[in-house]
Amino acid sequence: DENMIEDASLSAQDALVALMIAVSASDETIRTSELVKMSNQINNLPVFAGYDAERLPRMSQTVFDLLEQEDGLETLFGLIRDALPERLFETAYALACEVAAADGRIVGPEARMLEEIRDELSLDRLHAAAIERGARARHMTLE
Repeated sequence: DENMIEDASLSAQDALVALMIAVSASDETIRTSELVKMSNQINNLPVFAGYDAERLPRMSQTVFDLLEQEDGLETLFGLIRDALPERLFETAYALACEVAAADGRIVGPEARMLEEIRDELSLDRLHAAAIERGARARHMTLE
């Protein structure tokens, strides 16, 4: 449904989900660890209280459709900025970092996507670094 994107307006929760999906899809592979992480965050974090997880497939499709378009990422960030109150920008970045770190490392396309998100949300560099550090620390393994 091509019209869905043009007149798509996202809820704040949709925007957070869309951002997580975009980070996961940035390397063209959505790994199981990333799906599990997204699912856990949606099920357990207070910011997702009352969110209908059934919306996930539709949000995924919207993100995929956008990422296939030439200026799709720009459009996606526009939708996300319109939907998210500024006080949730750091939350959004934290969720994105958690998904990126889910497979144990943040490299390549995912790292570039996080950089893009930092810029788009005009996040304080120091705060962003702290959020990234926390995500990395939580996903360390013993080996």
